[in-house]
Amino acid sequence: MTSLTSISQLRPLFMKSQLKQSIPQGAVSVSSSLSPRNPSSKLITVPANLPSSLGIREVTKMALKVAAAMEASAATADAEERKKRYPGERKGFVEEMRFVAMKLHTKEQAKEGEKVAEGPEEQSPAKWEPTLDGYLKFLVDSKLVFDTLEMIVEKAPVPYYKEFRNTGLERSQALAQDLKWFEGQGYAIPEPSEPGLTYASHLEELAVEDPQAFICHFYNIYFAHSAGGRMIGRMVAEKMLNKKQLEFYKWDGDLSQLLQNVRDRINRVAESWTREEKDRCLEETEKSFKYSGGILRLIFS
Repeated sequence: MTSLTSISQLRPLFMKSQLKQSIPQGAVSVSSSLSPRNPSSKLITVPANLPSSLGIREVTKMALKVAAAMEASAATADAEERKKRYPGERKGFVEEMRFVAMKLHTKEQAKEGEKVAEGPEEQSPAKWEPTLDGYLKFLVDSKLVFDTLEMIVEKAPVPYYKEFRNTGLERSQALAQDLKWFEGQGYAIPEPSEPGLTYASHLEELAVEDPQAFICHFYNIYFAHSAGGRMIGRMVAEKMLNKKQLEFYKWDGDLSQLLQNVRDRINRVAESWTREEKDRCLEETEKSFKYSGGILRLIFS
């Protein structure tokens, strides 16, 4: 008949006697506490055909080795599950942000994109048919959003916003110069419209009430402009501005280094966030695309 003996029973027996005791023929089971993900105990069965000459010390060592192997296996499974849930985590939080953002692009916009194109702004800029009046509306609303971002960072209602001052990515001054140039060419500069006003209001609200969500918008606005934004600038320059490059698409210094500096700052700030706060930041990405998409659509109006 099979005899079941747990580790908790074996250890006291061994401590009481240092004599080598033979074990009954059959299976010996031990209780192993697995990972925090699964705190329940599990029986680990040692084969029944062990030599009868083995004592409790040998059986205990063998059982503990099996338990350790199961612990390692559970830890590996936990790591794999976390890797799937938070891709890019080991490289820093910005890589997590980038991964989520790229998924929200269409295949035409990025090879990692998964979204199906619905509006003209979600297609490749090469296919766009913009209007000059619409582009001016886009510039005006973009300036309002960048003005708002830079004002919030300067006032720093949350202390770590100070980390994002003077990054070299600021666009307000460049946009002011471009709008002045258009005015000098005889174009009427429109007032900010609903998409820009709504987005600016949302940023002001988040800056105080949800700092992690605000950083999500900060990242996506500046980094999107440095990538897809430059493609838009080249397209507009070729189709409507006689290849004139606007200040909006120029940066002082090495742009790649400026972007890396901001990545480093965001990663540094995010080190103090809980996993829940990081998730809150990532969840805001879709709203960031929604508001930015509303401003982009002005180009076609």
